[in-house]
Amino acid sequence: MTLIETTLAEIMPQDSEYRRQARRRLNRLVMPRWALGRLMDLAIDLAGITRSLRPPVKRRAVAVFAADHGISESGVSQYPKEVTCSMVQVFVGGKAGINAVARAAQADVIVVDVGVAGDLSSLAREEKIVSKPVAAGTRNMLHGAAMSRAQAVQCIEAGIEVAHDLNPAPDLLAAGEMGIGNTTAASAVLAAFSGRPAAMVTGRGSGIDGDRHAHKINMIERALQVNQPDPNDALDVLSKVGGFEIGAIAGFVLGAAALKKPIVLDGFPATAGALVAHALEPLSAQYMIAGHRSVECGHRLMHTRLKKRPLLDLRLRLGEGTGAALAMPLIEASARLLSDVATFEEVGIGDSGG
Repeated sequence: MTLIETTLAEIMPQDSEYRRQARRRLNRLVMPRWALGRLMDLAIDLAGITRSLRPPVKRRAVAVFAADHGISESGVSQYPKEVTCSMVQVFVGGKAGINAVARAAQADVIVVDVGVAGDLSSLAREEKIVSKPVAAGTRNMLHGAAMSRAQAVQCIEAGIEVAHDLNPAPDLLAAGEMGIGNTTAASAVLAAFSGRPAAMVTGRGSGIDGDRHAHKINMIERALQVNQPDPNDALDVLSKVGGFEIGAIAGFVLGAAALKKPIVLDGFPATAGALVAHALEPLSAQYMIAGHRSVECGHRLMHTRLKKRPLLDLRLRLGEGTGAALAMPLIEASARLLSDVATFEEVGIGDSGG
């Protein structure tokens, strides 16, 4: 069996007995029933995911997958593709948005090169990044598939390997990304899976103006027409209109699910990776937590397809894993409801039911 096949076979549903026990305990906590709302819903998920009434979430890691996109050559972003390589250097230096937010969330940041079109060899030699490049960026999907099917498999397997290489240290995982042009690829992936027109699922990414936004939509429409991705074949969608970091995030999500660990989704491109993972194995969605909803217009549709309600809506559009990291303290608070809050019986008072 291939690594992907082995991983898919290891993904099981959440444990129903732990979910039942968690609900029973939460119903007896010293507070009005379900007084903490969605935090209590999440606590049940954490119990089912981790097979524990004391869900471990203290050790945290955000994996930031970086890669370049051939479509960036077609004017879909306000930044050149060289920015991807430069931002990897900033991540390593600890000066990016994700570094600041991860420190506040007490999470480690791991940077993974899965296809940056720049020289990162010195960082790889010094083990400051995880080096798993598939190629120096995808091809321009206006002229054919962004990658070969074999490369699609390779980037998914790279993400699975990262999840396994980090195991067992992190209890709570998050996936972030960096890649100029990746909201274009994410929009194309969503359009392919959903059948929605590009105009309905394409936002302004890095903050492009109206003219460039219209151009971006046109480029996505052309790429979809040229490549005709099959929505019933996740590898076909990924290979034709996806990106290496999107595929690696799909693998990372699948790896987390196979390891029975909660995986926090970040923004639009990261959630595109989750869509690929879900298409490969729908049970993987049971291990996903939607960290936030971004300003990208297609992000809501992604969450709907995955049946997820994001924990935060702060009008973010940065990516990098920042929204996922911001959600981590809420996830810890949810876990602590099971481990730290007493029941009425434990403190010797009656449950008034109020």
